[in-house]
Amino acid sequence: MRHLKIAISLAAFLLAGFTPIAQAFDKEKLLGSFFSIVMIRGYNPDGSLAYGSGVIVAQNKVLTNCHIFRQTKEPWISRGEDSFTIASIQADRYHDLCLITADNLPFPPAVIGSVNDMKKSDEIIAIGHSSASPAPITSFGALKAVYPYEGANIIRSTARFAMGASGSGLFDGQGRLIGINTFKTPGRNAYFYALPVEWLAALEKQPAETQYPIDGKTFWEEEDVNKPLFMQIAEPEIQEEWSRLLGIAQKWIVKEPNNTEAWFELGVAQEHSDQKTEAEKSYRHALMLNEGNIDAMFRLGVMAAENGNTSEVQAMKVAIGNIDADTAEEFNTAITCGENCKKRH
Repeated sequence: MRHLKIAISLAAFLLAGFTPIAQAFDKEKLLGSFFSIVMIRGYNPDGSLAYGSGVIVAQNKVLTNCHIFRQTKEPWISRGEDSFTIASIQADRYHDLCLITADNLPFPPAVIGSVNDMKKSDEIIAIGHSSASPAPITSFGALKAVYPYEGANIIRSTARFAMGASGSGLFDGQGRLIGINTFKTPGRNAYFYALPVEWLAALEKQPAETQYPIDGKTFWEEEDVNKPLFMQIAEPEIQEEWSRLLGIAQKWIVKEPNNTEAWFELGVAQEHSDQKTEAEKSYRHALMLNEGNIDAMFRLGVMAAENGNTSEVQAMKVAIGNIDADTAEEFNTAITCGENCKKRH
């Protein structure tokens, strides 16, 4: 099968060419993840070809985003030169997850994992058909944050993805599927989000559909004021609109007082609004709620360095180093190279 030979060649190339950030990955298990990725195609009303990505999660079952089916009336699955018919789709439109049942899909499923077993800064990898690439493209990054929402955790990572990667897989270092890459913020300094694989259980209970297109608004497409607060903080943080971020973060901690990320974002807004005492309290509260909040450690360490508190600097250096060597190196730079190196959100 020519498509399989091509995939093996490309996967071997990608795995042999890992950058240093990827050295912690299990290459053999990650190869299995690579082969669980498929492309989903369909013709738009104007005759142009639409495409997205999907992940095989069980025999003849592919998990993807619903929004990729909004235009096409005849979608299908492809791998290399081979095509596979879609028999039906189970859809959760608002959560933007669709489960495809395909005919005679001869590929093994991904191993299912959970972001709940991970910690901030853990390495992850996104695999999908970005930019219409016929072979899956890999993007390495780190787990940046998780946000409780609708019974599971939305994932934010630094693994970049582009058009065509909607519905692609986000995997941990052992090659286990933890999320479905779905949406990002605009611009060069974008935040990248994945939906939790835990939503699959409820999706499997949805009725089968055979009529396309599949439309319907998703939660991440709501008007800004109706979006989850973890989404509302993204734009003002990226744009460095600290007063706006402060107002959203204050609402967030009221709504979710035990959310470590809400308290961290409040600290970021306070620190950049010259409310250093309040910022320190917010960072410490974030760390109390999650002792592995490496971002809160980082900011507390930087503030300690600014105040000449060498004992706290050393304590944070040790704590960060025990979690992630790359962040520890970044921290060492931040406390020695001046104000321009100290920004970390």
